[in-house]
Amino acid sequence: MNKYGRKLWLTVLIFVIVVGGLTYYWASKGENPAPLSQSKESAVEATGEAGKETVPPATAANTSSGPAYTLTVDTENPGAKISPMLYGAFFEEINHAGDGGLYAELISNRSFEDSSVTLFNWWIDEKGGSKGKLALTGTKLLNEAQTQAMALTVSSAAEGGSVSAVNNGYWGIALTKDASYKLSFYARPEPGNIMPLRITLESPDGKELYAEQTVDKLKEGWNPYTYTLTSTGTVANARIVISAANVGTVYLDMVSLFPETWNNRENGLRIDLAEKVAAMKPAFVRFPGGCFVEGKTPTDAYQWKNTIGPIETRPGHKGYWDYRSSDGLGFHEYLQWAEDLKAEPLYVAYIGISHNGDPIAKQNTVPVSEIQPWIQDALDAIEYANGPVTSKWGAQRAANGHPEPFNMKYVEIGNENNFQMSEYIKRYGLFYKAIKEQYPEIHLIANAAVEGEPIELVDEHYYETSEWFLSNSNRYDTYDRSGPEIYVGEYAVTKGAGEGNLNAAIGEAAFMMGMERNSDIVKMSSYAPLFVNTKDLTWNPDAIVFDSSTSYGTPSYHVQQMFGSNKGDVVLPTSLVALGQEETSGKQSIQGGIGLGTWATQVEYSDVRVAKGDDVLFEDHFKKDSGAWTLNNGDWEQSKGTFKQTSNDIDIRAVAGEASWSDYTLSLKAKKTGGAEGMLIMFGSKDEGNFYWWNLGGWGNTQSAIEKSVGGTRAVIGRTVPVRIETGKLYDIRIELSGSNIRLYLDGKLIQEVNDESPAGPLFQTASRDLATGELIVKVVNAGDTAQRTDVSFAGLATSSLEGTATVLQSDDLNAENSFAEPDKVAPVTQKISVDKGSLEFEFPKYSVTVLRLKEGGEIAGHGGRFTPSL
Repeated sequence: MNKYGRKLWLTVLIFVIVVGGLTYYWASKGENPAPLSQSKESAVEATGEAGKETVPPATAANTSSGPAYTLTVDTENPGAKISPMLYGAFFEEINHAGDGGLYAELISNRSFEDSSVTLFNWWIDEKGGSKGKLALTGTKLLNEAQTQAMALTVSSAAEGGSVSAVNNGYWGIALTKDASYKLSFYARPEPGNIMPLRITLESPDGKELYAEQTVDKLKEGWNPYTYTLTSTGTVANARIVISAANVGTVYLDMVSLFPETWNNRENGLRIDLAEKVAAMKPAFVRFPGGCFVEGKTPTDAYQWKNTIGPIETRPGHKGYWDYRSSDGLGFHEYLQWAEDLKAEPLYVAYIGISHNGDPIAKQNTVPVSEIQPWIQDALDAIEYANGPVTSKWGAQRAANGHPEPFNMKYVEIGNENNFQMSEYIKRYGLFYKAIKEQYPEIHLIANAAVEGEPIELVDEHYYETSEWFLSNSNRYDTYDRSGPEIYVGEYAVTKGAGEGNLNAAIGEAAFMMGMERNSDIVKMSSYAPLFVNTKDLTWNPDAIVFDSSTSYGTPSYHVQQMFGSNKGDVVLPTSLVALGQEETSGKQSIQGGIGLGTWATQVEYSDVRVAKGDDVLFEDHFKKDSGAWTLNNGDWEQSKGTFKQTSNDIDIRAVAGEASWSDYTLSLKAKKTGGAEGMLIMFGSKDEGNFYWWNLGGWGNTQSAIEKSVGGTRAVIGRTVPVRIETGKLYDIRIELSGSNIRLYLDGKLIQEVNDESPAGPLFQTASRDLATGELIVKVVNAGDTAQRTDVSFAGLATSSLEGTATVLQSDDLNAENSFAEPDKVAPVTQKISVDKGSLEFEFPKYSVTVLRLKEGGEIAGHGGRFTPSL
């Protein structure tokens, strides 16, 4: 080869290396451009089904040469109506969400009832040589509701000295310069004692004085005292000091300090926290819980009648979450709060099942024979909310300042009672019948389906990983529309969420899109928990974080606010297509081996057979130990045609087969010989943490459902169905797998059919129209680690031009969190956008939630149809 030939060869080689290197670079980044011969017009055709994902795996990404996806919104053929109640708020007294939070009271243990042995959060300060003591007293009390008061005694008085009772509120009393504070208390001097008082608001060390009030003379007996204090400074950690200088004793009760409140309500709400909830635009407010409803025992259950009227007549009670509730934020205040929010109140009624009750012994359960008072209590609550002023409880509502009815429409019968389903079954019908007979207009919500009883809505709760929420964004696509409607009453990413990171918000947003797209059956939803005081992080994460003076929203809060503020009236069909890729439906076959299991039961299994068409993959008749089964625990024995498990432990499994098996039929016989539950039949088993099982006779042997375990976290897919397993009865069981389809048979009868199709991602989307304004609303989640340039087009528009806004929640770090130092580190950014000729090229940033809100208009000067958010 001559030198010219060598030069030509080197030139070609360099070109190949460069092109190959660039190809490898883009491939490694997951940014493969479409083939040059593939035009946008010849891309994969959309399915036309509302919200149907037709995208490749999450590695697909955009390119600098053009869009990676087309997202088409069909504006001409609206789908299901979106429930006006879809997005609400759920309040529970947890994490000091109420006392020390939303409830604006600044004094902790104001009625001295928080402890029977100590003056919780009150302490003595002796100054200038004066001596004395503080003590609890249980005699000559303010009223029958109060069981304790505080005695402040000066035993030795020095010139210029004092004995003081000190309280720093809930981890500090927050004061704002020039703001007014309402001070109130009840006092009773010991007869014959002259006990003038000095009340101050001070810095923690007492060196700074922010406000002062003197009481020159106390009247005999118990009397109320009310004053207005104005702060001379701004501070987050002030304290209140009640001082006496004369020898003697004064008794104090209901020591209260209120700032200005939201909507200027008496006994009202902290402004910044109430405003954050209002910004969510909740359609309803669920209260008072949560586990707070039941308490740990029936004695601690929520009793709404003890939470109304003057605050000094409210005894308070021991709450579920290990602190006492003052019940200052009571039933009346809840109803008033919902009214101020223009939201529907949803009351959760106690049904005699407390949350620390043993599912078997039920030592903390009110006997059904004694349940009538609690049924009447629920009826009385409805009368208080809705009854005329001529009724007993309607008159009490009027006496409390609200003669007009609150028009409450929703009541939930119990909370999370599926752990005691056998008891719930006995009670649900009693409450339903009694309420419907007297108030047929009330919408009633159940915790679980109860066979033979009318069910209007079922409350489903999900606390899972972000990955679970992403993979379940289409959960409700195949729900049986002939069954009850759904209220997703509690949900949140609680694993891998930090203290409230973007990763959690991404998963929740994708799941919310699925609820919105299926709002013909999913009528209501509410994130939980709503609040956390950073000093009492009992549950993590939460939507709104606060301390004594400030607050911020987590990324999950911002998603709630974005969705609540941008909910349309009807679903618009959408199709999402990856350019340059073959069409894929995202369907994947369920693969994995089989297993047999028990949960607090004893079972005999026999005649296990796995067949794929005419091919038998596995068969065991248990004549002897086949050696085919891997046991995780339990007491197993193979002999005489049976595989017996005799332990009463939980989560016992024996597995067999290959992880590559798919599209097979598993058949077997099973007999329960004892125990509390039914039996577990596994399929699609890949390893210890990834499998499916048919939980037959679970939840106290009342329900059956398919549970899917991903990474060791199990969750129900599809619905639970009422199936009970009888002891001693031999059952024929058959499970048919075809692709992602699961068909379950018991004694030859089809019990359930479920499709487990996980959306591919990384883009998840839904669209809707606001009928009042005509605006189009498009929501898109990009869960991937690269931006996705997408051609967003609108089919069927009367005009080709649109204008509006793009609101984007995004960070380059999935673990990014907000904090008091950086409250808006992850916060929505809104920019104006325009659409020309019916389409918009939009780049959805990596790790983002985007809401496009657009209205048809005339010719618009704008971004030329291409938009990259400036974040």
